[in-house]
Amino acid sequence: MLVAAAVCPCPPLLVPEAAAGAAPELDAARTACADALGVLAASRPDLLVVLGPAEQSGRGTHPQGTRGSFRGFGVDVDVRLGTGDGTAPGRELPPSLAVAAWLLERTGWSDAPIEGLGVGEPLAAERCIEVGREIAARAERVALLVMGDASACRTLKAPGYLDERAAPFDAEVARALGTADVAALKTLDAELAYELKASGRAPWQVLAGAAEDAALSGTLLYEDAPYGVGYVVATWS
Repeated sequence: MLVAAAVCPCPPLLVPEAAAGAAPELDAARTACADALGVLAASRPDLLVVLGPAEQSGRGTHPQGTRGSFRGFGVDVDVRLGTGDGTAPGRELPPSLAVAAWLLERTGWSDAPIEGLGVGEPLAAERCIEVGREIAARAERVALLVMGDASACRTLKAPGYLDERAAPFDAEVARALGTADVAALKTLDAELAYELKASGRAPWQVLAGAAEDAALSGTLLYEDAPYGVGYVVATWS
């Protein structure tokens, strides 16, 4: 059963070495993410599942100890998903899960076994919800770390340019995540999310499936759009 969840954004810019001179601009987001992970630790889960958007090549499960890196972003930073010797079989962590691994290392996570799951961004809502239900049934006390960004169309300089639909979309996402509104997350418009380049849609709907019978309450810790991309940090407990 799901006992807690933390929702965090997944830009590699959260890693200060990748952000370089812009690193201080995301200090508030990093602090909020650390606070969110504290809520996960306090829930004393038997299993932590880390979800994040992934391209086709990064989809699927990533066992504890799987390595990732930010070399593709020009920095010599390696990470590992939880404890282990780093020789876990399988693919390297997709970027979203590499950011999660960095956050977990930064906060010294050692509270429960970890498993990573890359969620294909086009995955249909019904399937996302079904995956969430399956995850919630994995252990008596399951926690989720859910990585994903809102729209990338909030300003003229945003990766997706300015789209007037982006701010209302992000506001509803922040409201739903901040209030643990499972029904609203289930009915997020997948096509609109795709058009607005919102990478978190599928992972958020996996969370909605996992939380169906959990009766959790939500808290919004951070919501902003630096660089024209919507970032949300929230906790469910």
